[in-house]
Amino acid sequence: MDGEDATSEVFQVQAEFCKCLADPKRLMIIHELRTGEKSVNELSESLGLKQSNTSQHLAVLRNAGIVVARREGSLVFYTLVSEKIAQACDLVREVIATYLQRRQHLVKDLRQV
Repeated sequence: MDGEDATSEVFQVQAEFCKCLADPKRLMIIHELRTGEKSVNELSESLGLKQSNTSQHLAVLRNAGIVVARREGSLVFYTLVSEKIAQACDLVREVIATYLQRRQHLVKDLRQV
């Protein structure tokens, strides 16, 4: 595999990773897990989701390598693989906030014309 192919493959993996994050419920799960390990039940209750739906989203996050699972009896607990995932989500929100602020200024300028 030459350098171009390797670079292309890295971007492909990055795109697949980002697709996994392109769901509001998964982002909410990541936000909840930033404070530490939680069970499926805890996540379902705190987010107001059905347990089956929460489990499906956690499976996607687990397959993408974003969370890891730990079984304790009949309970399954999840945690983020890295705190950098939560930090990356924070950075994206900061970019969005800046974008929205710029748009507000544009709307304000349009009203003055």
